Amino acid sequence: MSAGRADEAATAALALEHSLGVRFGDVALRDAALTHRSYAFEQELDVNNERLEFLGDAVLGLVVTDMAFREFPDMPEGALAKLRAAIVNMSALADVARDLDLGRHVLLGKGEEASGGRDKSSILADALEAVFGAMYLDLGLASAREVIERLFHPRMTAYVRGEGERDYKTILQELASQDLGKLPEYRLTERGPDHQKEFTAIVYLSGEPCGSGIGRSKKEAEQQAAHEAYRKLAERVAPDGSKGG
Repeated sequence: MSAGRADEAATAALALEHSLGVRFGDVALRDAALTHRSYAFEQELDVNNERLEFLGDAVLGLVVTDMAFREFPDMPEGALAKLRAAIVNMSALADVARDLDLGRHVLLGKGEEASGGRDKSSILADALEAVFGAMYLDLGLASAREVIERLFHPRMTAYVRGEGERDYKTILQELASQDLGKLPEYRLTERGPDHQKEFTAIVYLSGEPCGSGIGRSKKEAEQQAAHEAYRKLAERVAPDGSKGG
């Protein structure tokens, strides 16, 4: 790695520590969590953040599940599962990462950066999970738990109050049926290995593409696509249900 790139990595990592309110002891783990595979390939590095992302996903799932279980003792298992899914999906993780300005700190290859990678939800979500994995290995579960709870507890309570993610597929279907007299059509593509699938969904209204989304599951991708289409369609519909000009 060039001296300039090394300085870039160190600056990014220190900024991340400030955002999280932690200090890593193992700087190699910290730096690895911020290293996207495109950067590793470009710099001929042996390490990227994919293994840490795999570990961090499990750490995040454990902490959020435990938090939900303890916070809402009367909530049934099915509702707990929905709550967890709403808190740890790619869209929610990317939102948390944006709040931390994590995209500014991730090390990307030139091509990925040129294509808008710093705000790509999949990159942000994976990097955040990698950071949690690095924290778990370096600082222990208690420290990782403290940070995760600080970041995700407000979102969890907001979701339970009804302020969380909505079922935009159902909302879009109702609005499209009322406004257009037709149902949305979803078309899906997928890429990546079985253990790390990424799905892209495009929703069509009256044969025209109206929204797109990317997720780790078909449902997540379709929900994102429906959300985008809903916003576009809602802008064209006046409060009384008539079409706006």
